[in-house]
Amino acid sequence: MRLRTVVLGGFALALASCAIPRTDSVARLSSYPVVSGGTYTSGGGISVAVDLREIGGLTAVCGVWAISRQQSVLTKFAERQVLGSSAVYLGQDHILSNFLFMRRVDPAPSYGGKMANCTRTDRVWRQSYAASKPVIRMPRQIVANESDGFGGLWGIGLGGPVIWFRQTGPGAGDS
Repeated sequence: MRLRTVVLGGFALALASCAIPRTDSVARLSSYPVVSGGTYTSGGGISVAVDLREIGGLTAVCGVWAISRQQSVLTKFAERQVLGSSAVYLGQDHILSNFLFMRRVDPAPSYGGKMANCTRTDRVWRQSYAASKPVIRMPRQIVANESDGFGGLWGIGLGGPVIWFRQTGPGAGDS
């Protein structure tokens, strides 16, 4: 019984640590939000745009994301993995991880003025943040692995495709 309680408690803790940040408000992005994103090795990609705001004396991150209209079927729904592992920094200071709260929009040449979901952080707002540009970090990662697990014939990679996501800048296209 005690082992079961420990296992269930550990599972609950793991689930809680993966919680999606809540949306505290909706706001229009500035004319020039910070934009980044990346591409899949199979083609297509993701674009993300963010602004920092003050909400109730705390620093909030507002953002939108878009995914390219044409991409491999193997990367369909991979955006949850990519967005969930992404983060916003201000200089070397971590501001927020997990972009799953952000609003999905259509790919566009500019994301300025788009309505965005915002979530507050625990960081107290400083007036200097208004002029600062945050940095978007989206880690390189495997999003689909159809290989046979043995590297193919003689380990030379003749298995199925392995698809990577790489942060390369806006990757959703603009139409």
